[in-house]
Amino acid sequence: MFSSERLKGIDVFVCVTEAGSFKAAAERMNLTPSAISKGIARLESRLEVRLFNRTTRRLSLTDAGAAFYRTCTGVLAELEEAELAMQAENTEPRGRIRIDLPAAFGRLLALPVVLQFVQEHALLLPHISFSDRFIDPVEEGVDIVVRVGGSDVWPAALGHRYLGRERHVFCAAPAYLKIHGSPVTDRDLEHHQCVAYGRADGTVSPWRFSGNRPGETERRVMSAKYIVGDGQGQVMTVVAGCGIAQLPTWLIKQHLADGSLVQVLPHLASEGLAINLVWPKSRQALPKVSALLDALAAGLMPLDG
Repeated sequence: MFSSERLKGIDVFVCVTEAGSFKAAAERMNLTPSAISKGIARLESRLEVRLFNRTTRRLSLTDAGAAFYRTCTGVLAELEEAELAMQAENTEPRGRIRIDLPAAFGRLLALPVVLQFVQEHALLLPHISFSDRFIDPVEEGVDIVVRVGGSDVWPAALGHRYLGRERHVFCAAPAYLKIHGSPVTDRDLEHHQCVAYGRADGTVSPWRFSGNRPGETERRVMSAKYIVGDGQGQVMTVVAGCGIAQLPTWLIKQHLADGSLVQVLPHLASEGLAINLVWPKSRQALPKVSALLDALAAGLMPLDG
């Protein structure tokens, strides 16, 4: 059972930590230094732990105090966010918002949506990062994550919205095909220079081949001459005439349109990874989060994959 006693002294503790002394905290909170000191003493007694190292010249946090401070500031921040959400249900999105985007998909498709949204809401302060790993937005303090791929089952603390799937096609530069010829069957790829995606840990992503039944796919790790750990790097490698790659159409749409890449083995085009929006459910009620989620969903759906 939650007790309101647990909240007593937290504001005093945080203020003392940030002010650096009982006297400075007393001035900020309009209390006496004695009241501040007694508040900290009661809190330490209740927690049965010493929070501060005290000397005549210096006040510093103990290890336990530092850990408790991080927890308290997180709790107070969430309480403030919850209060703002209640007060500002229909107000302008505002404040700092953290968004994590996948590298290539994020820069090409998601970032323009985010930037347009921020330009329309001048009180919003975006913190945008790029990574292809799946992060835990709750643990890492991220408001919205856009992900290519991911689990079909999401933790209870996370909300998610499915945006669609990529469509993967085989492609090459005309100059490469002029020299090496175009493959006719999937087995022909064994005699071509393949450009595959590889991770830093040495693993190489398999290629997907459409099966005999609708929606059926087969995955095969190809013997690749070039292994590139970035989608846009793969595109540059293929455009340079180095070989054949399997890439999502959203990544090479412009190259297919201008002829710098051409599709091969069109009958083997297949569905790729799912695209999802992911966010902590605890932050969904904040206007800045809910509004940007709507903007991203509208800007990215239907996914032109």
